[in-house]
Amino acid sequence: MEPEPRWRLLADENLHGGIVRGVLRRLPDVDFQRVQDAGLRGASDPAILAWAAQAQRVVVSHDVATLADAAFDRIATGLRQPGVFLINARVPLGEAIDSLVLVLECSTPAEWASRVTYLPLR
Repeated sequence: MEPEPRWRLLADENLHGGIVRGVLRRLPDVDFQRVQDAGLRGASDPAILAWAAQAQRVVVSHDVATLADAAFDRIATGLRQPGVFLINARVPLGEAIDSLVLVLECSTPAEWASRVTYLPLR
């Protein structure tokens, strides 16, 4: 039996596929699922966040506007949220991948619980 992956991520529908592929190329044992593959295509931000919380997945998205607001609302009301990483769509692809890989290699999922974090870290 294989050990559980250390990181369980959920790529929002709008996340550039190159980020998912780039992370998996460098960290193949990361469990990085896409919203589309989870049957959540077109789902509302609150529904995606609720599903991610139930599935214990950190959400990764380019949606720095509405998803961020929904995540802040969820956290403020005390609902469990494994975390959210937001990457502005204008960040170059390589920098976005490097930033996410750095976080995944140098921390644990528990460190990001109930947090909304903008990448790259500054």
